[in-house]
Amino acid sequence: MHFEVLIEDQSGGIALDVVLEKILGKNGQTHSWRLHSYKGVGRIPTNLRAVPNPRKRLLLNHLPRLLRGYGQSLGLERNCVLVVVDLDNQECVKFKQELLGVLDACTRRPRTLFRIAIEEGEAWLLGDRDAVKAAYPHAKDPILNGYAQDSICGTWEVLADAVHPGGSAPLKSAGYPTAGKAKCEWARRIAPRMDVDRNRSKSFQVFRDGVRRLAGI
Repeated sequence: MHFEVLIEDQSGGIALDVVLEKILGKNGQTHSWRLHSYKGVGRIPTNLRAVPNPRKRLLLNHLPRLLRGYGQSLGLERNCVLVVVDLDNQECVKFKQELLGVLDACTRRPRTLFRIAIEEGEAWLLGDRDAVKAAYPHAKDPILNGYAQDSICGTWEVLADAVHPGGSAPLKSAGYPTAGKAKCEWARRIAPRMDVDRNRSKSFQVFRDGVRRLAGI
C-alpha cells in the first residue's frame, strides 16, 4: 500500500515519518508513503470548488482541490490518502463529518483515511511517557502525571511545561516560528523512542489501527 500523507504542520510530518516506519516497516519496501506538510490547518472553504490562495499553505483550504486531484491521479487498488489533523477546540464527530463531506463532493473519490489527533499532535507524543522521559530525562513528572490523556487542555503547552526550559510561557510570548521550532525538536527526539503498540492515546491507537487495516497488517 502507498499512502499520500497530508499533515497540517512540519512537526507533525517529522513525527509521522518516524511513526509510519514503526507501523509499516521501511519506506519503499512492502509499503510506502510520501509526506506533505502544510503551514497550518486553515478551514474547509464554504465553496468547495473555490480556488485556494497558493501562497497560503493551509491544509483544509486546499483539501477539496487536493482530494479531487488524487481522485483523478491515484489508482484505487493500492493507494490511499491519509489526512491527519488536530481537533483543537472543535467537536470531533461534527469535524469528522465535515471532512467526509469534502470527500463525498469529489466526482471521483480517492481512498481516504481521515484521522484526528485529540486535542493536538503532541497528545500522541505524550501517549508514551517512557519515550518522553527517554528523550528528556529531566522532564517534570508532576506535569506529565497531571495530564489527562487526549483531554482538551492546551496539549502542546503541557508538553512544553514538562520538557522546555521555562515551560510554555516563553514560547507563547515568542510566537511563531520559535514555538514551531520547539515542537519540531520534540518530534525529532520523542517519536524515535515511541512504542506504537503501547501508546496510551486513544486517538493515536485509532490512527495506528486504521493504517494497519488498510495495509493488511
